[in-house]
Amino acid sequence: VQLQASGGGLVQAGGSLRLSCAASGRTFNRVAMSWFRQAPGKEREFLAAINGGGSTYYTDSVKGRFTISGDNAKNTVYLQMDSLKPEDTAVYYCAARQFTARLSTEMAYYDLWGQGTLVTVSS
Repeated sequence: VQLQASGGGLVQAGGSLRLSCAASGRTFNRVAMSWFRQAPGKEREFLAAINGGGSTYYTDSVKGRFTISGDNAKNTVYLQMDSLKPEDTAVYYCAARQFTARLSTEMAYYDLWGQGTLVTVSS
């Protein structure tokens, strides 16, 4: 299974972007998928996660601004990002762990990673 993240770009503060993470290869319904980001000079941080049943979890800093959703038929997970701020500038990564519905905020929990997509928010 491979993950392909897309949808990044340049947006003004207050704007919106929707990131996509498509899974190719043999995929399964029991999968936990997540979004992380890494800003320049900072550690990679957890943003949101979703499982095949639609349960979600968010880190506090993005609650109310970011929404994670999934389309099982397309094997794709989305991250809708609204009210973007310059501090949201980062490379955004999707990650997954198969055969589980448990969500986690820990990077080490996820064994599949996409290549990252750059989001730049200008002030």
